[in-house]
Amino acid sequence: MRLVQVLVPEGNRAQVLEALDDQGIDYAVFDETGRGEFEAMVQFPVPPNGVEPVLDDLQAAGISESAYTIVLPTETVVSRRITALQALYPGTRISRDELKEQASTLAPERSTFFAFIVLSTLIATTGLLLDSAATIIGAMVVAPLMGPAITASAGSVLADRSLASRGVVLQITGLLLAIAVAAALGAALKGTVLLPPGIDIRTIPQVAERTSPGFLSLFLAFGSGIAGAISISRGSGSALIGVAIAVALIPPAATAGLGIAWGYTGVAVTASVLVLVNLLAINLSALLLFWFSGYRPEQTEQHAAARSSVRRRGVILVIALVALSAVLGVVTLGTYYTTTVEHQVTAETEQFFDDPALSAYALESVRVQYDLQDALLGDKPTVFVIVGQSDDAAVPPDVSERLDRHLEERIDDEVAVRVGFITAQESEPIPPTTDTGVGI
Repeated sequence: MRLVQVLVPEGNRAQVLEALDDQGIDYAVFDETGRGEFEAMVQFPVPPNGVEPVLDDLQAAGISESAYTIVLPTETVVSRRITALQALYPGTRISRDELKEQASTLAPERSTFFAFIVLSTLIATTGLLLDSAATIIGAMVVAPLMGPAITASAGSVLADRSLASRGVVLQITGLLLAIAVAAALGAALKGTVLLPPGIDIRTIPQVAERTSPGFLSLFLAFGSGIAGAISISRGSGSALIGVAIAVALIPPAATAGLGIAWGYTGVAVTASVLVLVNLLAINLSALLLFWFSGYRPEQTEQHAAARSSVRRRGVILVIALVALSAVLGVVTLGTYYTTTVEHQVTAETEQFFDDPALSAYALESVRVQYDLQDALLGDKPTVFVIVGQSDDAAVPPDVSERLDRHLEERIDDEVAVRVGFITAQESEPIPPTTDTGVGI
């Protein structure tokens, strides 16, 4: 429920009270003596979804823009008419004025925003290098990226250019700053005793996860944007929703910065693509949800301009998202293909050594070196096989060639095979000692 307080201009008291009576709203009226142009203050409860239409009726009854209006959340209202009002205005959607205020509050001052961006990026970068998912999630609690995404979308549907521009600028500058901070931290830590010698960040699972983005990444981004928009539009904003949005943006941005620090162009590019895709999806989902929730500018003459702005911004976001999603499609198909080849090669290698003619040899391990870059460049998979043999068994001279032909016939692709043999030795059993019962 909401408690609304409105100043009534001189000469409009009767019209305002009549408008409230027509809605069946219980109200209290107080004489106003502080400002000469107002004669009273009206206070009344109304469901969240009814704030906007009731205030529109009051403005038609003479409430001027110079009069201040206060909308307060309230937990309990005891009134005979409140049930009828709740039936008249079902739902929990907040008013446009509350949405605008929420959006403004969520986009903090630049100094505060950039400070939190730097801190969250430092923590997230450390979590990536430590391969610690818990640390990365902890950094997301600090990240302030939910606000700008919501602010940009809310400003667009309400035809508030300054609000929309502020949200867009904060998002772009914030993510560029995150990449720069991660790159600087990576360059500072590289080659120090704080990291293992010769560390390859591409082998860290938390980093690798963000350098092979697939279509599933879109589910995270769209889900985060929709969750953020719903939580704000229904007055149930939570820091946990902001975590979901930050997870889609800060870790990939930090990964791109680490790629720059280590000079890995592929890491920097793929992580940056993931950042852009997530950013576009979050903004698009929030924009559409606000628009289809019925938010429009207060002035009727601005509705057409808002519709045109939302349509134009939506088209730009969709085109950019489709273009970048082509990269996700390539990565998704390439990852599926390389994983399929790896599984096939492993299974066929195991089957090859199940041949009775090779019973003197035991397959110890199979490793397939074949990643997305190899698939895109047309390089063939390399298969590393380790085979165990007894110390009196002769090493077959052509086993690698035979395995090579076997694999190429079965997977219909060229491979390179390397087979290593290890000799297993087993000592003679040691007979048990007899206890003579003699002590020292």
